[in-house]
Amino acid sequence: MNDLFTWTALGSVAGASAATLLTANVVGGLLGPNSDEARKWIALGVALTLSYATAAFATEAGGEKWLIAFFNGLVIFSAALGVNQLPPANRQPTQASAGQLAQGREPRFVRSWV
Repeated sequence: MNDLFTWTALGSVAGASAATLLTANVVGGLLGPNSDEARKWIALGVALTLSYATAAFATEAGGEKWLIAFFNGLVIFSAALGVNQLPPANRQPTQASAGQLAQGREPRFVRSWV
C-alpha cells in the first residue's frame, strides 16, 4: 500500500498532478471519445479540489492560504495538462481530431486533450 498514492504524495505537486491526469483520463475514457472538453474541466476541478484539501490541512498558515491554494491548483492543472502543449504549434494531431482512426489502430488511452 505504501507504493501507491499516500496523503503525503497527494500533497505534492507531482502526486497531485498524477492524480489529476489519471482522474481526467479515466473519467474521460468512460464518457467516450468526444469528452475532450469534459476532461479539461474534470482536470481543473480535481486540481483545485486537491489544492484546497491540502490547504485545509495546513494549520500553520493564515487566511492567505486560500488564495495560494487557488494558484497551486492552477500549477497542478498545468503540470497535469502539459504546459508544453498549450501553444497550438506544439500539439501533435490526434487520430480523434482528424475525425477517423487509422486502419487497425485503437485510440490511445492517454492522449492530448488540449
